[in-house]
Amino acid sequence: MLTVTILGATGSIGQSTIDLLLQHPDRFRIGGLVAGRDVAAIARLAGDLNPDFVALADESTGPALREALAHTGIRNGAGEGAVLEAVARDADIVVAAVSGAAGLRPTHEALKLGRTVALANKESLVCAGDAFMRDAKRYGATLLPVDSEHNALAQALGDGRLDDVSKMTITASGGPFRTWTRERIASASPTEAAAHPTWSMGMKINIDSASLMNKGLELIEAHHLFALEPERLDVIVHPQSIVHGLVYWRDGAVTAGLAMPDMRVPIAHCLGLGERLTIARGRHLDLAAAGSLTFEAADEARFPCLRIARAALAAGGAAPTVMNAANEIAVAAFIKGAIGFYGIADLVERACEHFAAQYRSAPENVDEALAIDAEVRRWSSQAVATA
Repeated sequence: MLTVTILGATGSIGQSTIDLLLQHPDRFRIGGLVAGRDVAAIARLAGDLNPDFVALADESTGPALREALAHTGIRNGAGEGAVLEAVARDADIVVAAVSGAAGLRPTHEALKLGRTVALANKESLVCAGDAFMRDAKRYGATLLPVDSEHNALAQALGDGRLDDVSKMTITASGGPFRTWTRERIASASPTEAAAHPTWSMGMKINIDSASLMNKGLELIEAHHLFALEPERLDVIVHPQSIVHGLVYWRDGAVTAGLAMPDMRVPIAHCLGLGERLTIARGRHLDLAAAGSLTFEAADEARFPCLRIARAALAAGGAAPTVMNAANEIAVAAFIKGAIGFYGIADLVERACEHFAAQYRSAPENVDEALAIDAEVRRWSSQAVATA
């Protein structure tokens, strides 16, 4: 049996992972469960799954967590130390699904232990991609892409040579504003921006999808995962969300990864470690029923976050680190009503310009990436407050 530790167990990726593990009790057992601060949710999961260890990142939840699990005998803790203890426990696969820059340190710790890391925390590669890829090689870790787009690219690439690839393209649903005018988008509410037409990923990620920042982050992730230059990476809008990634070859052939929009598909591909897992209640693709698949160019005039992310990728260094930190602050400000939807792109672009000269080099390690992240967050928060 394989032991699986889940970082971000109460989120959408964590829940999909747990669903798969429960479908294959003869193949998997759960080592650790890690979440943010939801005591009730993690206690319910622990009662159902009987993991070896449970951790919450919010240190203040410690007493409540101990009380909730007192009758179970399950070891538990709260705070960063407890999260890292969960990561350090024996595991064959660590599913890294903590959202945002908060996932960098625990994901990197799993990598340093030489684990197989099923990576759903794209910010690890956005904020410290050079360091992560270098250390994965150094410690003998394996990074498996969980994001549906990158997983599709990996499957479409197969055992082909990257030298024979002319381009890789990830798809975007277009989000809730795909057909909206710029004027209408400008007055959109957080609720409208979070109403994703295909996926349910949590409010922050849904809003990133509405702005197409999520696609920008995924381009940067693909750059590190596949060692492709920015000019060999692209985005295309595909509203049906059935084609997830395309590999264009130098001879004109194209291979693509297709599946119904169900995150259990890429997660199962990672958990299977080369074997295919059956997904109960899975929706298998029926192209005749789908009828037609459509594609259109991404509009960077209406969705400037994609343009900003492309620029950060091209600039390299710490530009993606700066961009991600500013974006997290900007999205939070938009949710609170402090700025409008296009205020997100405005703040991120201002931050990138402000720190361009200061942070030309890529972070050497996670500590450096998190220090840059903290400084940009402070500056961005002040910029929102004084706007």
